[in-house]
Amino acid sequence: MSHQQAERVLLGVGGGIAAYKSVDLVRRLKERGFEVRVVMTQAATGFVAPLTFQAVSGHPVRTSLLDPAAEAGMGHIELARWADRLLIAPATADLMARLAAGIADDLLTTLALATEAELVLAPAMNQVMWRHAATQANLERLRLRGARILGPGEGEQACGDLGPGRMLEPVEIAAALGGRAEALLDGVRILMTAGPTREPVDPVRFLGNRSSGRMGYALAEALATLGAKVALVTGPTALPSPPVAELVRVESALEMHAAVMGRAPQCDIFIGAAAVADYRPVDPAVRKIKKDAGELTIQLVRNPDILAEVAALRPGPFTVGFAAETDRVIDYARGKLEKKGLDLIAANQVGGERGGFEREDNALTVLWDGGARELPMMSKTRLARELAALIAERYGDRHAASA
Repeated sequence: MSHQQAERVLLGVGGGIAAYKSVDLVRRLKERGFEVRVVMTQAATGFVAPLTFQAVSGHPVRTSLLDPAAEAGMGHIELARWADRLLIAPATADLMARLAAGIADDLLTTLALATEAELVLAPAMNQVMWRHAATQANLERLRLRGARILGPGEGEQACGDLGPGRMLEPVEIAAALGGRAEALLDGVRILMTAGPTREPVDPVRFLGNRSSGRMGYALAEALATLGAKVALVTGPTALPSPPVAELVRVESALEMHAAVMGRAPQCDIFIGAAAVADYRPVDPAVRKIKKDAGELTIQLVRNPDILAEVAALRPGPFTVGFAAETDRVIDYARGKLEKKGLDLIAANQVGGERGGFEREDNALTVLWDGGARELPMMSKTRLARELAALIAERYGDRHAASA
């Protein structure tokens, strides 16, 4: 893998006959550079011994939530924080039902609630169980929460039936997990903006907005983890610097415009995640304005539209915008996508009780010409990983189409 630290996969093994395949899955994941640790349900230990997974993973295998040795240090929380991805393979019908209901009655289901890692499920069950309305309803509920579903495949099953329900082969799961996004973004030059801008009124005051920069910073880190060379132009924030190739700090929209336009012709992807002020004072005061009069009028002028200018470059980069709206979110975002000629736009509602500016969580509706995808409410760290993978997917599709 191209990034410096190996991505960490916590493999949850459910109690199905396909558990024997998960031994090879550990090996396949390690071949792709992942660090793998294994958690098994009690039912899974009836199919494969924990010692087998310990031998192939090189780490102790956890099977019990109430393990005194591990839980003395809150071991399940430590595992939940350790993981970059929680992959459950096989994901049985029972296990999917408990996950969909939010039940935490063993170590694996507790970890699924306690982690912010991406949840990936590789279902495996009898074809009648797979087709059952309850299983399909659970599947849809999990998808809406952001779970990624791999498979199942079709073919002959252990019970003798034919149809959908086979767990994908380990090499297929490892390939899907490993890195289509990484392969598409390895070495790709990404220029992005994040945070607010400050438009000076006088030496003390400025016009600003509520953007914290969290979403942009998390996205920059997620893209860098996928191997991209990220240059981040950021307005003022209180956040620690993300691990990017270049970090450029600015304050005003004009400074951000200059920093972006000087670099845009050399980038492959541009992402405008910053909340750039639409207007600035025409004539900022050189001294602090005193509160002498009962009213104060400040004349404003339009700032350059950075996103539209980058999208208009020919040849131009794959261009991604953001739309933060208080109402008619999809309508306004779709209009912005078309008017500015963007390849992708991520829209979110702000001003409500959840999500938006200055919050830890957010949800996005991502739109493109002829398509859309919902990314439901989740932590901005996890949301950034989902969005990074989608950007890589759409970027790859455009390149494939042009080729």
